[in-house]
Amino acid sequence: MRLFVTTLATGTALLAATSLSAQSASLVYRLGKDTVAIEQYTRSASGMTGEMVQRSGAAVARYQYTITLAKNGRPTTASIKRLNADGSLPPNTPSDTRFIVTADSIVRETVFADSTPRRAFAAKQAMINFPTFIYGPTELLASLANSKAAVDSLPALGLTGNLGFTGIVPTGGDSVRLRGGAYAMVLRFDAGHRLQLVDGSFTTNKSTGTRGAGGLDIAAIAKSMKPTGTLSLRETARGAFGQGGMVLIDYGRPSVRDRSVWGGTLVPFDTVWRTGANDATHLFTSRTLTMGDVVVPPGAYTLFVQHTRTGTWLIVNKQVGQWGTVYSAANDLGRVPMQMTATPSHVEEFTIVVRSTNPTRGVIEMSWGPGMMSVPFTATAARP
Repeated sequence: MRLFVTTLATGTALLAATSLSAQSASLVYRLGKDTVAIEQYTRSASGMTGEMVQRSGAAVARYQYTITLAKNGRPTTASIKRLNADGSLPPNTPSDTRFIVTADSIVRETVFADSTPRRAFAAKQAMINFPTFIYGPTELLASLANSKAAVDSLPALGLTGNLGFTGIVPTGGDSVRLRGGAYAMVLRFDAGHRLQLVDGSFTTNKSTGTRGAGGLDIAAIAKSMKPTGTLSLRETARGAFGQGGMVLIDYGRPSVRDRSVWGGTLVPFDTVWRTGANDATHLFTSRTLTMGDVVVPPGAYTLFVQHTRTGTWLIVNKQVGQWGTVYSAANDLGRVPMQMTATPSHVEEFTIVVRSTNPTRGVIEMSWGPGMMSVPFTATAARP
């Protein structure tokens, strides 16, 4: 199978690797209007050097990387360092992770103060998988697309774990999709294999990176950044239905951040959405619920939503305990049509309400952005 690279200038033609004079660039990654990471790198015919800073949970993290290249454009060595915002080394972490690539193997060395664990893997023409928000090295994948050695994936080794893979495949138009990384980001390159855009709109990452000039002071930027804190905090919606009657929904609360919601970036048409963020959204009920023609016995379930141009459906699924992107239609208990209405005002954080109208009737409301989805239900009466 072949690794195809679609570029702005050449359509779907395969491009041979070309020699490069040193060029610098930056990529600013935004989640809606918020900057979440900045990457800067310099690429030449003999290698790449780069640095990335990201707002990550409770901390601001920096990564520095170097790659040396053979004349054929393939990596021979690489180094990745993780630092605190001030450039210091986080406690109990390696000072460096090094990679050595030969024609038939790749070696990872994890450098600590008192030891350097080493693992070697048999692999031909191997590459390195970099942390999220380091996408500059994908330019190497674009440059390596040539008529003799082009494949849709190559063996790749990351900071931890066993041998994986990486690659890019066409998606139509002037875009390709990354394979083997944490997210299947859509990438766009120009005719010189320079990365122009990183688009995670149709992944759970949701960020978009755009190219700019180099020359940024990453150290100063890192010091000025503030951690994002916990994104999409967990919340529980609760409704009471008579003595001992409880309906609970546990869910994550993502924010709009100036993005389109229903039928847009956050809940694209026809996709199955996790109804929140992170862990799957869970429904717990002590009563038998009837939603339309779907009967939900007491117990635990997960909830998903499918929004289409002709209607919206709440999916009740019997699988529990999974991450929100893990969905199996084979485990569906049933699907219920939902009603959509406009919200009185913009709802920034996704919000679920279980509203009790009387001891045996209620409604589940899901509000986000400009719209609210709702589904009524009945609950069995309490036993005497």
